[in-house]
Amino acid sequence: MEDIKDSRDIEALVDTFYGKIQQDPLLAPIFAEKIPADAWTPHLQTMYRFWNTQLLGEKEYQGNPFAKHRNLPIDGAHFTQWVKLFHETVDELFYGALAATAKVKAEAIGKVFLSKILFERGLYGPSMAAGADL
Repeated sequence: MEDIKDSRDIEALVDTFYGKIQQDPLLAPIFAEKIPADAWTPHLQTMYRFWNTQLLGEKEYQGNPFAKHRNLPIDGAHFTQWVKLFHETVDELFYGALAATAKVKAEAIGKVFLSKILFERGLYGPSMAAGADL
């Protein structure tokens, strides 16, 4: 197994990961509500740009990913599952420093998004921060 090295690897990661998302009993309904079947290609292309920017340093993605998530009916369980599936996908496909970085970044993104969502809902406090299991 090799490390993530180029945009083709990012595409394999994103395609495999979102294939799992679409089959997941917890996450699939959330995504299906917002992304119709015929709109997955544009979403995947956005995710390619996002992860190319995050992992390869390409300046392809410009946007506010949190804005797309802030009003979704999601909580800690959703983020925990999202991170779990992301880690599983990386581990199935890649091994190396950039693969490890991808997992760290995904976990950090999940934690930040969850913290912001809980804060905006008036549910975030010191006990929530300590108990967030991602």
